[in-house]
Amino acid sequence: MKNIFSGKQIAVFLIGILLIVTGYILLAQGPVDNPLSLSVAPFLLIGGYCIVIPVALILKDKAPDTSKKSGV
Repeated sequence: MKNIFSGKQIAVFLIGILLIVTGYILLAQGPVDNPLSLSVAPFLLIGGYCIVIPVALILKDKAPDTSKKSGV
């Protein structure tokens, strides 16, 4: 059975999951006026959900070029 996701796609997807988990952990830290909760955590969550995960789904491996012309 052929895997529909490449190794590069899985690695980028796992990086996105790591960003999302880190964002939620920082969001749950300390009081309401904590700078990590107010500034860093939302950027990590938006970056994970809106940038990294979609890039992992769109990313394709380059197929080897088989149409090379010989220099005859």
